[in-house]
Amino acid sequence: MSIQIKESYDVVVVGGGLAGFSAAVAAARQGVSVCLVQDRPVFGGNSSSEIRVSPHGAACFHAYGRETGIISELLIEERAINHELVTENGWTNSVWDMTMYDMAMSTPGLTFHLNTALLTVQMEHDRKIRSVLCRTAGSETELLLEAEQFIDCTGDGVLADLAGCEWRMGSEGKDEFDEPHAPEQANSEVMGNSIHFKAKDMGRPVPFVLPDWAIRYEDASFFYDQGRKPYDIRSGYWWLEIGVPWHTIHDAERIRHELTRHTLGVWDWIKNRDPQTRELAAHYALDWIGQVPGKRESRRIMGKYLMTEHDPAGRTVFEDEIAFGGWFLDLHTPGGLLAPTSEPSSAEHYDQTTDYAVKSYCGPYGIPLRICMSKDVDNLMMAGRNISVTHAALGTVRVMGTTALIGQAVGVAVAAAVKDNLSADELLRTRIPHIQQQLLRDGCFLPNVCNEDPLDLARLATVAASSEALMYGVGPSSSGTAEFLVDWTETKPQLPEPRPQPYDRDRLNRRVGQWIAVGDRPVKHIELCLGNLSGAEQQVQGYLYAADSIWDYRTEPGEPLAELNLRVPAGEAQWVSVQLELEPGRDFPAFSYLRLDLLAHSHVAWIKAGTVIPGHTSAYEIGGGKMRSLKENRSFRMEPPQNCYAPRQVTNGITRPYRAANLWRANPQEPQEQWLELSWEQPQQLRTVELSFPGHLFHEYHNYPPLYRDPQCAKTYSIQIRQNGSWLEAARVQNNYQRRNVVALAESGSVTTDRLRIVIHETNGDPSAAIYEVRCYN
Repeated sequence: MSIQIKESYDVVVVGGGLAGFSAAVAAARQGVSVCLVQDRPVFGGNSSSEIRVSPHGAACFHAYGRETGIISELLIEERAINHELVTENGWTNSVWDMTMYDMAMSTPGLTFHLNTALLTVQMEHDRKIRSVLCRTAGSETELLLEAEQFIDCTGDGVLADLAGCEWRMGSEGKDEFDEPHAPEQANSEVMGNSIHFKAKDMGRPVPFVLPDWAIRYEDASFFYDQGRKPYDIRSGYWWLEIGVPWHTIHDAERIRHELTRHTLGVWDWIKNRDPQTRELAAHYALDWIGQVPGKRESRRIMGKYLMTEHDPAGRTVFEDEIAFGGWFLDLHTPGGLLAPTSEPSSAEHYDQTTDYAVKSYCGPYGIPLRICMSKDVDNLMMAGRNISVTHAALGTVRVMGTTALIGQAVGVAVAAAVKDNLSADELLRTRIPHIQQQLLRDGCFLPNVCNEDPLDLARLATVAASSEALMYGVGPSSSGTAEFLVDWTETKPQLPEPRPQPYDRDRLNRRVGQWIAVGDRPVKHIELCLGNLSGAEQQVQGYLYAADSIWDYRTEPGEPLAELNLRVPAGEAQWVSVQLELEPGRDFPAFSYLRLDLLAHSHVAWIKAGTVIPGHTSAYEIGGGKMRSLKENRSFRMEPPQNCYAPRQVTNGITRPYRAANLWRANPQEPQEQWLELSWEQPQQLRTVELSFPGHLFHEYHNYPPLYRDPQCAKTYSIQIRQNGSWLEAARVQNNYQRRNVVALAESGSVTTDRLRIVIHETNGDPSAAIYEVRCYN
C-alpha cells in the first residue's frame, strides 16, 4: 500500500534535463524554496549518461558564441575533472551525472526527487495549478507537491497538458506564417528519437555477429549517398533516428526497440560489410548501446508569444529578451532511418553554400520570456523543447545549450514572481529589466542588453592596469594558448580522405573576411600574408568595413571605409601592404571592429594564421548576402598596433567579444603578476567582487580534451584594498579554473576603500593576465 507525503514549496520544477535543472538551480539561488522532480535516476536528460548527447549550442556556428551561466559552470567543471574524451554522441560518462548531482546538493533551498514521475495535476481553478501528484518508483511513495509557481520542463509538456493548456504537435503549413522551412500543408510529422552507441579499441581482432532479429544493411548508398556517413567508427550518430510513422510519445517504447534493431545493423555494416570501415573497425567492440531514446520533438505549449523561424532568421529584438540561440534551423527529415535521406544538410554533404544551408544559418539571436509563459495557466512557465515555438523555429532553439539558458532565465523569472507576488502579466510589465540584469550578473549573456546595474559600484570607478597588451596582428608562424584549437584527427580512426594540396584550404575560392578589433588609435597600415602559386602576378580586390559586431554576417555591412586593389606577386607567402588613413571617431567608433574582406580569386590564398588571438575571427561568403563564421584567423599585421585590450573595457557591461573585444589583457612580455585597479573619488563600502575571466567561449564543449583548464583563466589571484595608504590583501583565490568568480572581501560585513586591485599571480598557462568584467557590490 502506497504512502502519501505532502510538501510545500515556492516553486516546483517538473523535469530534470538541462532546462529543468538550470531553472531549479537558478530559482533556488534567488532565495526561494524549490523542488525539482525528475523521472530518471540522474539529471541531464539527453545529456546524461543514459542517453549521452553532448550539449550543443551557438558556439558550433559562431566564434565566441558559447553559452555562459549555470550551463557554463557545469561544463567547465566536468572538463576539469573528467578523464574521458567527449565527442558529439555516445561518450558522456557518469562523471557528468555527478557534476550535476554535486551542484544540486550544494544549492541551498533546492530539494529534488529522482525516479519520480508526474501522475496528476490538481487545479485551484482553470487558470491556476494548486499541486501536482507524483510517484517515486520502487518506494511505493506518492508525493503531493504544492507551490505558488510551476515550471514544465518535461520535454513532452506533460504538466501543461494535464493542466489543460493548448499545445501543438507537428508542422505548421506555409500558409500560416509563410516560414521558408514550412511544408505547403500542415501535418503531424515531427523529428524522431535517437539512441547512441560507443565502441572501444580492444587491441586485437574482435568479431561481431548480428542477431537474427536486428536489421541487416547491405546498401552503401544508404549511408554515403543519403547523408549517413559513419564519420567516426567509435561512437553513435545523430542520424540513428526513428519517429514517423510512430508517435514519439505514445509509441516511445516501440521506437526504442526499432532503434535497437537498426543500431545493431549499422554497427554490423561498419564492422563487417563497409569496405571503407571494416578494416578500421577490426579491433573495435561495442562498449555501450543506449536504451533510453533521446527525443527531439513532441508537444509545444502555446505561450504569450509564438516564435516563428522569422525571429531567429531575422534576429528579432525583443524587449523581454532573456536568452540567446545560435544553432542553425536544423529540421531532421521525418522518419529518420526510414526516410529516403537523413537531415537535409547531411544529405547535401554539409555543403554550406546550398539554398537550404543559406536559409538555415541564423543567429546569434535573442529569445523572449513570453514564449516560456503559458497563455492558459497563470502560474505555469515552460523551459526546454516544449516552449511556444513553431516546428520550424524549434529546429534552432531545441539544442541543450540554448534550452539550459532558457531554463536559467525562467528560474530567475519565477523567483521574481514569487518574491513580489506578481502575476505573469505584472512580471512582464514591471520586472523584465530586473530579470535581465540579474541574468547578466549571474554570468549570462544577452545580445541586446548590457550591464546597467545601479548597485554595481565598479561602474562608478576609474580603471587602470599594470600593463596592457597591444594587438599587432597574427601570422602563419604565430603560436600561443589563447584559443585551444583541438584536432581530433590524431585521436580517432579516420576514413580515407584526399590529402589537400598546399594552400588549398586558404585559397580564396569565396569571399573571406577577417574581423580586426581596434581601440582608440588611428589605422594607418595593414599587411596581409598572401600566397600566389599561379606563376604570375595576380590582383585581388578587397574592402574594409566598420562592422556592427563580431557576428555581423552581412556580406556588405555598409559603405566600405576603403576599397582595396592588391597586387600579389607569385610566391608561396608574402606580406602585401595596404596604406590607410583612418581615425577613430571620424571613420569608425573607438573600441569596435573593422572587417577586412578579400573577394574570391582562385589563384590567391590568404594564409591561415598559426593561432587565434583573443577577440578575433573570420568568415566566408555562403550566398544570399550572408557570411558564415570560420573559427580561425587569417594572417594580418597592424600599424600602429591597436590598444583593443584596454583596461577600461572591464566595466563596459559586456563579458565576451561582441561589438568590441571587451577584454583587458596584460602585456605578455611583462612579469606574470599583473594587476587591474579600480579607484573611486570617494571611499566605497564593498562586500563582494564578481569577476568574469576569459576562456571557454570560442569552441563547443566537446572540442575540449579531458582534464582541461582554459589557459586564459586566472588560476591564482588576490584582491587587495588600499587603507591608510597601504595595500592590504582582502582575499586570495587559488586553483581556480571557472570563468565566473564571486569573492567575499570579509567574513562578515564590508570593507571601506577608495582603491581596489585584482592581482593575477598565475594563469592556467597563458602568458597574459586577462579579465572580461569586474563588478563590485556592497
